[in-house]
Amino acid sequence: MWAKEYRGDLGIALSDTYGFDAFLRDFDLYFCKLFDGVRHDSGDPIAWGERMLAHYAAGRVDPLGKTLIFSDSLDIPRVIELYERFGGRCRLAFGVGTNLTNDLGYTPLQIVIKMTRCNGQPVAKLSDTPEKTMCDDPAYLAYLRQVFGIKAPA
Repeated sequence: MWAKEYRGDLGIALSDTYGFDAFLRDFDLYFCKLFDGVRHDSGDPIAWGERMLAHYAAGRVDPLGKTLIFSDSLDIPRVIELYERFGGRCRLAFGVGTNLTNDLGYTPLQIVIKMTRCNGQPVAKLSDTPEKTMCDDPAYLAYLRQVFGIKAPA
């Protein structure tokens, strides 16, 4: 539906809506070629990047034509580390938000606006970083965990 709606615009896939494992199961050759790249927003960014590049390679998709966007709690030293690791292996982009402007030592506010319902129906995010999991309907969350094979945190 995304591709139909945006007709080639907004071509970056978010890989952690239902966890990276579920994402990779569904992100087949069609989607690898359809999307310009993917965005990391939870979990270990180095492990994520290596798995994403391996996924492209396994699908016979040249990662040099794809973009990996890193955007989870980045600061400039982490951007440099990621650039040194993945530079030359794919296209790279970085979303440095809070830590770009909050450099005075104060604890940053965590202000993120997320949709919780659409047309009265629950929505959810089952993140690779458990504290980022979000859903206000426990039954729907349990259903999604079952569908996508995601264990509940201990």
